[in-house]
Formats: sequence, C-alpha cells, structure tokens
Amino acid sequence: MRPLKTMIVIAGLGLTLAAGPVVAQTPPAGQPAAQTPPAGEQKPATPAPPAPTPAAPQPFPEGAKIAYIDLQFIATNSIEGKAATAKIQEYAKKKTAELAEKNKTLEALRNKLLQGGTVLSDQARGQLEKDIDKMNREMQYAQTDAQSEQQQLTNDLQNEFQTRLNPIVDVVAKEKGLHLVLSIADSGAIWANTGLNISSEVMKRLDAAAKTPAAPAPVKK
Repeated sequence: MRPLKTMIVIAGLGLTLAAGPVVAQTPPAGQPAAQTPPAGEQKPATPAPPAPTPAAPQPFPEGAKIAYIDLQFIATNSIEGKAATAKIQEYAKKKTAELAEKNKTLEALRNKLLQGGTVLSDQARGQLEKDIDKMNREMQYAQTDAQSEQQQLTNDLQNEFQTRLNPIVDVVAKEKGLHLVLSIADSGAIWANTGLNISSEVMKRLDAAAKTPAAPAPVKK
C-alpha cells in the first residue's frame, strides 16, 4: 500500500505580537449615545432555531473496493492530532511571549531616545541609536528563527502522525478487501457515497492505539 500523505492544518498560529485591547467607541459630538431600553420594555429574545438532526451514517456498501478518508477530520479530532496541535500551540505561545518581551525592551529604548531631547549628550544619543538598531536586528532574527522552528516542529509532528496512521489504514483496507483508499481532500471527486468514508473507523483504531501503553523496551543482558 502506498503511504498516504497527511497534513495537520493548524489555523491561526502565526508568531505575531498581540494587538492592544479594543477601546469602546464614543459617539461623535452632537449624536446621542445608544439608549438601552428599561428592563420592563425589553423585547423577549428570539429563540434560536433548533439544531438540525445529523443524518444517520450510511453503511459501507457491500462489495465496494474503493473507500476514502478525510485526513483533516482525523487530524483535528483524533487523540494524536489534538496532541500535535497542543504542542504547536504551546510552542507558539512561548515564542510569542519571548518576542513580546524583546519588543518591550525595544520600545523602552525608543522612548528613552525620544524623551531625552537635548538632555542626552551626542555620545549617549549615539549609543542609544546603536542599541536600538541592534535590538531591531535581534527581533528580526528571533522572529525568523521562531517561524522556522515552528515549521520544523509541524513537519516532525506530521511525519509522526503519518507513521502511526498509515499502518491502521492498511489494516482497515485489507479487512474490507479494498483495492484503493483515497484522500477526500485531493481525490478530485465532486460526489461520493458517504458510506465509503472510513474516517471514523480509522480514527477509532488510531485513538485506541494511542491509549495503549507502549511495550517496555527489552532489557539487555
């Protein structure tokens, strides 16, 4: 069986500094502020429409020789996928905090230069400008390194995920007598019988394997 290529997609993990808090907007002069009606005059909240009942899963078609899996579904919902996501999020959180500290140092140097005015000597001003330039370069290098390290971590976790997933897909495919298992993300199909989707079965076995403790390494005599 040719190995399936997996992609663990993690959204919104760019290593960028967080923006400041959002300030409530004040209405322009001459315009009244929005009034909140008294409690007795408030209109009752419109009840939310009931959630649609999910369709019952279709059984696997008897005699089918082709199936498909949704790799992103498995990566997002499986124990292995969630663990990988948590590792990347923790790394991004740590590096973002480090970059924020460097940014605070840089801002302090800039403020010192601006507030120094004519009080600073030419030598002191020149040294401050050098320190600011040096810190700017350090910030750029730190951000580039952090992004590179995060990408390497993501690649390593994807490879580990694929190493654990492929044997399970192989077992399920052989049990069902399949000739081909497609990835729904890149198969190019515009319609498929949902009974051919074996993602849940594969993920259930992947989770079971993740919960099984690893066998202890043999003791060398």
